[in-house]
Amino acid sequence: MAVSGKYGKISIPKVGADEPVFILRAQDKLAVSALEMYLALASSHDRPVAHSLLKEIEAFKKWPTKKMPD
Repeated sequence: MAVSGKYGKISIPKVGADEPVFILRAQDKLAVSALEMYLALASSHDRPVAHSLLKEIEAFKKWPTKKMPD
């Protein structure tokens, strides 16, 4: 379980029961920019997550519906 301020308790493997999480959805017009900023930070710290972020960013870009976040 994890806790999202917007979505409540959600089940995510390897995440603590009360660990706060922040969720970006592909439909969010701001999400790709946020992921690209995170990619820049991860890359500047030579973190392995940077490689998988490229795939996620491409998947987000391909999502057909976009809207501003609530």
